[in-house]
Amino acid sequence: MTLNIAMLATGRIAEHELAPALTDAEGAQLWSVFSRDKDRAQAFADRHGAKSADPAHTDLDALLSDPALDAVLIATPDKLHAEQTIAAARAGKHVLVEKPMATDRESGQAMVDACAEAGVKLGVAYHIRWHLGHRALIDECAKGTFGELRHLRLQWSFPAPDASNWRAQPEVGRWWGLAGVGTHCLDQLRWFMRPHCGEIVEMKSVISNKTFGSPHDETAILSFQFESGATGEICTSVLFPGPRRFELYGADGYALGENTLGPTGDGTIVTHTGSFEYPTRNPYVGEIEDFVQAVRDDRAPEVDGEEGLRNVDLLLKAVGA
Repeated sequence: MTLNIAMLATGRIAEHELAPALTDAEGAQLWSVFSRDKDRAQAFADRHGAKSADPAHTDLDALLSDPALDAVLIATPDKLHAEQTIAAARAGKHVLVEKPMATDRESGQAMVDACAEAGVKLGVAYHIRWHLGHRALIDECAKGTFGELRHLRLQWSFPAPDASNWRAQPEVGRWWGLAGVGTHCLDQLRWFMRPHCGEIVEMKSVISNKTFGSPHDETAILSFQFESGATGEICTSVLFPGPRRFELYGADGYALGENTLGPTGDGTIVTHTGSFEYPTRNPYVGEIEDFVQAVRDDRAPEVDGEEGLRNVDLLLKAVGA
């Protein structure tokens, strides 16, 4: 069975990451495309080989009414996710939604509830989980290679030229750097630490937005404590360049990753024993294949709506909402 998936949005991530991954993912194919502009939707469908005989849509209900469509991949601005997810669920379509899944808890819960009521799968697209080096380190943590986990630090920054990015505006987003990359860092933090250290019991944040004057975060520094007493910290920014780093520390060892956070499956990892080798693979392909397998096996995707909603809760707490 091949899952026919519609792409909602034709922006940068959809163009350069998601559509190519759909082409390469086993068991999935691009079926149709939704955009506000018909010509843009048709051009996107043509470039990426959409399989539907009528692939380009500007009316979401019309796209969702296609009986051959199985699922949607939502890559629209953050504040549109809830309405589109609920519409897809009511039409009986499975949903893989880009992160963060929502901009408030009520909308996120409505997404979870709508998909549960319709009996369709809801996955949240945290492709960093499908970096094969990260997955190998998760296995090492389970084996006790690093001993009791004590601390995880993540830093991800990039320089924006000004506040023209849609994430810097309140109309369709709620966070800037935190939504662009910080939400991935939060997922990485919970993925690595929670199985060994319990839930987050304390969180503090410093948010700066004085350089561009955006109403949203320009630099965010977050600190955490887990039930075990282990700690974590995250730094995200749109104000300066730098390597994308994570640092994992345990009682018996450590792992340091450089440029493994990002759209590709490469970068370098070293541990207390030396270079940590791993195969490279497009992580977007991995997240799509997990979603396809979840539909086939009638199981939850690795990052389901409930986990996506916990991430939203932390994003809200970070900015005092």
